This record gives sequence, structure tokens and C-alpha cells, in this order.
Amino acid sequence: MFEVKFMGHPVTTNPFIIMLINMTVVFIVLVVLMYVIKLIHYVDPTKPKEQPVAETAPAKEATPAPVKEEEIPVGIPDEVIAAIAAALAAMGTSGEIRAVRPVDRQGWKVSGRMNAFNRG
Repeated sequence: MFEVKFMGHPVTTNPFIIMLINMTVVFIVLVVLMYVIKLIHYVDPTKPKEQPVAETAPAKEATPAPVKEEEIPVGIPDEVIAAIAAALAAMGTSGEIRAVRPVDRQGWKVSGRMNAFNRG
């Protein structure tokens, strides 16, 4: 019978043994990388140094500076409307867009309604 040897050791052709060897090597490398990353986070030179908190006398009450009221543009900018129209056209909707208005965001409630709407 013919036996294959590599540097005096027999070579296995059993795929299960080869798989176990490869998986062991991969997991060992992953564990080593995990510890290297933890070491880098521990020795991170870019982390800002913690400043010691110096106790100071209570400060006088400062009067707040007057707040400038910025003008809020009325309506939705044309670029936003064009982006919305392009997104709707890309989705394959047909017809014309009659109104674009902001909606009150209610988070999960709206998401649940849209999910139910899309199922039906």
C-alpha cells in the first residue's frame, strides 16, 4: 500500500480531521486578535487624559445671554421635494405627487402601522 509522508510524518486525507485542524487554527487566531484589540484599547494613546477635578468656590449666578431667534424657512426646500419625488419614482409608484408635508413623528406607533399596512 502507498503511504504519503511529509517530512517523515504521515499526511491525513480525512476531511473531518482537516476541518477540525482548520477550525482550531481559526479560533485560536480570533482569540489572539481579541486580546490584541483589548490591549490596544487599554494602551490607547489617543484617549484623552482625565483631568483632576479641582474644587472651586461656588460661582455667582451668571445671567444667560440673550438667545437670537433664527428665521425658520417656511415650507419645504425644493431640493427636499425633488429628493422625495426621485425616491418615489425609484420605488415604482405611479401618478403625481400632490402634497409634501412633514408628519408628526411618533416612532414605534407609526412603524407598527406601516408594518400592518404593508402586510395587508
